[in-house]
Amino acid sequence: MSEALKDEADEAAALEKVEPPKKHKKKLVVIAAAALVVLAGGGGAAAWLMGGSEGGHESAEASKEEAQAGAYVEVPPMTVNLRSGDGKPRFLKLRFILVAGNPENEEKVNEKLPLILDGFQPFLRELRPEDLAGSAAVFRLKEEMLSRASRVAGPGIVTDVLIQDLIQQ
Repeated sequence: MSEALKDEADEAAALEKVEPPKKHKKKLVVIAAAALVVLAGGGGAAAWLMGGSEGGHESAEASKEEAQAGAYVEVPPMTVNLRSGDGKPRFLKLRFILVAGNPENEEKVNEKLPLILDGFQPFLRELRPEDLAGSAAVFRLKEEMLSRASRVAGPGIVTDVLIQDLIQQ
């Protein structure tokens, strides 16, 4: 009987040795299938978001044409006092160009230019030197100026503000 027990023990050990590789192969197949699904889904999502290479190329050309179609209205340089907490006089000299949405809007922008500049004055005079620190500050300044110009001129008339010089003293 001891030999029969040994044989059974050997068979059980042999079965245990054979089963783990099967489980390992199943895990490997499941992991590979999951990875394939994730990659295929990611590729499909990227293709859907990009809308194909031709559509993105056409929209880039259309935006170039729109930018070229706009008219540029140069604004005389503005110099304003800045608010400073230490009482020292601080100044901001700003030279910029307003971009009209299309050439027909250039005349409207020129007609409204005194009102647009009047809208900029209170905003610019409330700025502090700390408000103009960093490149993000220039972006915020442009956005605020565009918002104020659009309120005065009307929506779609002024499409961008191009800052030429921004000097703080």
